[in-house]
Amino acid sequence: MTKIKDMMTKDVETCSLLDNVYEVALKMKEHNIGSIPIVDGEKIVGVMTDRDIVLRCIAEKHPASSKVEDIMSKHLITLSPEASAEEAAHIMAQNQIRRLPIVEGDCLVGMISLGDLAIRESLGRQAYVALENISESNFRNKPF
Repeated sequence: MTKIKDMMTKDVETCSLLDNVYEVALKMKEHNIGSIPIVDGEKIVGVMTDRDIVLRCIAEKHPASSKVEDIMSKHLITLSPEASAEEAAHIMAQNQIRRLPIVEGDCLVGMISLGDLAIRESLGRQAYVALENISESNFRNKPF
């Protein structure tokens, strides 16, 4: 059974509560990523996604200088590095998320994405099902 610690990204780009939304957006652009964990020291306290920036900052007419804490997602869904890849795929599908912070206690130790799961041949089908569930639910629940 493949464990998350064997496939997670360990060198994770983060921002702190001292950063503002503009700084987070710049880091997303610089590293071509759509999600950044927000940490207080090593403790993860939130996650900011490109979607958070659009919906909670731009659409609500908050300035880019807004505090990260005011815009980030505070409800965290995390997983232990000892968890199985199958468990990660299930949690992602169930919660309709594409990226999952990996923690030991409250400390961020890595990130896993659906893409990470998909590159594992034995998990390709599970990652596909997770993505299908996420996309289908988003499609059904969103007006165009």
